[in-house]
Amino acid sequence: MEMRIGIVGCGLIGLKRAKALGPARLVAAADTNPARAGQLAAQFPGCAPSEDWQALVARPDVEVVIVATTNNSLAPVTLAAVQHGKHVLVEKPMCTSVAEGRELMALAEREGRVLMVDQTYLFHSVVRKLKELKRSGALGTISYYDSLRINLGLFQPDLNVLWDLAPHDFSIMGFILEEEPVQVEATGYCHINPHLPDIVYVTVHYASKMIAHLNLSWMSPVKVRRIAIGGSKRMAVWDDLDLDQKLRIYDSGIEVQPEDQRSVIMPSYRIGDVHSPRLSNQEPLMGVVEHFRRVIAGEERSILDGRMGLKVVELLEMSQRALDISLRAVDSLRGFDHDVRAVR
Repeated sequence: MEMRIGIVGCGLIGLKRAKALGPARLVAAADTNPARAGQLAAQFPGCAPSEDWQALVARPDVEVVIVATTNNSLAPVTLAAVQHGKHVLVEKPMCTSVAEGRELMALAEREGRVLMVDQTYLFHSVVRKLKELKRSGALGTISYYDSLRINLGLFQPDLNVLWDLAPHDFSIMGFILEEEPVQVEATGYCHINPHLPDIVYVTVHYASKMIAHLNLSWMSPVKVRRIAIGGSKRMAVWDDLDLDQKLRIYDSGIEVQPEDQRSVIMPSYRIGDVHSPRLSNQEPLMGVVEHFRRVIAGEERSILDGRMGLKVVELLEMSQRALDISLRAVDSLRGFDHDVRAVR
């Protein structure tokens, strides 16, 4: 099935989405910067550039809209596109509030349109493998999820590092762990922009006694994308920047004695083999686009729908509230008085 597609937002993200379309025809591209729209459209024969996104989403020949704009405009553009009867693939994190997310989800369901959030990592071969290991019981009982997601920039004009980077981990955690959090803690600091934290640490607690910790930063001299998952049977480490062995599975763990013996017998440690499984080389973004096409055609059920997007935004809001409390407390101790902090 060939989809006639319009894209709103012609920056780097928009260009990547456009190039991944596969069996589709890009007929329109809109950006508030007409030069960027023209540069993207020039790469796709028959694609008409524009700086008027409202005209694009209203075009009758556009069936699908890809929304890759700035954070604050994701929800308004998506809302307008769905109101005009379009299927929408929107960049994460879909919107800036739970209220917006609920409105978008309700509208898409009412109009019978596919609303999909571009959480590309859910189609990453490592994430798929980790989910397989979790569901099969190969990892055992999960005790922790630890993520290091840091680099130098890129600073965003309309959102902080939490809203920029945490959606990746929140979507991965929900997909693999299949468990709802019971409490979220967060702290951080604003080094560059006094209203937008550029370093944030998030801790998520679960009823199963599992804990997740995220280290998010735009202030690191090196780029790191590493996740460690600890299970009672095996532990896994995913280094996304390692081109040779992205995933290592360690047959290691801690053997715990019965509770009545723990005061006299120390835990024993099991250090076994390290295995790096063979993984698919499929580009995750291609998987997202193909999944989007199949969902529209009624061939698959969406794993990236508005409900998933809303869960991510709910976690972001919970984290932001905790972060605001922490920032105000620390500022108070320093003698500052910042009652209002722009989040995004």
